[in-house]
Amino acid sequence: MKIGPFSRGGRSRGLESVTAADHDMGYDALLVPFGILEVGCGERSVDQLWIGFGESRETSDFIADSLQRWWDQRSDVHPDVKRLQINLDNGPEINSSRTQFMNRLVQFADRTGLDIELVYYPPYHSKYNPIERCWGILESHWNGAILSSIDVALKWASTMTWRGVPPLIEMVEGVYERGVTISRKAFRPILDRLVKSKTLKKWNVKITAIR
Repeated sequence: MKIGPFSRGGRSRGLESVTAADHDMGYDALLVPFGILEVGCGERSVDQLWIGFGESRETSDFIADSLQRWWDQRSDVHPDVKRLQINLDNGPEINSSRTQFMNRLVQFADRTGLDIELVYYPPYHSKYNPIERCWGILESHWNGAILSSIDVALKWASTMTWRGVPPLIEMVEGVYERGVTISRKAFRPILDRLVKSKTLKKWNVKITAIR
């Protein structure tokens, strides 16, 4: 998402008319969003949306760092949780054959003591992923706004709501390089930690933490 004084379409209301650039040949900053939606269940029936924003690229390491930042913030809210089931799409940076992503998820499991189950949506089924609807609400919320700086964009994001609850907003700083991979030899012990479903194979992966 490009940050600058750009017209983004839509409408906004105010006492004064809004002036915006009519094209975005150059931009002041770049924001990369990553969202985690905690789906409420049982006694805790309220969903909580967490959005991390980076200024670099959406890579396996950025996503893994965002996941760690989310758990650092939210672990106290879930003191009894020992296992996470993560529903996610099959994007190139997070699919089950991505060596660096699997490496980081194994590290995350061991660092937190959480058992992890990755459940992937099939191709072309993102409409069933609730986080995709969160992005639609965010886009509608700041539609027509001039996101002239990172601070402005973060403030707009913090004032949206998902089912009546505002999101938790976090900046995830760092420079992330694309194409980070692990050699076949180095990946072998990580692969041994991955338990793939016999029927779903790459669509369901379990990682047991070493505690």
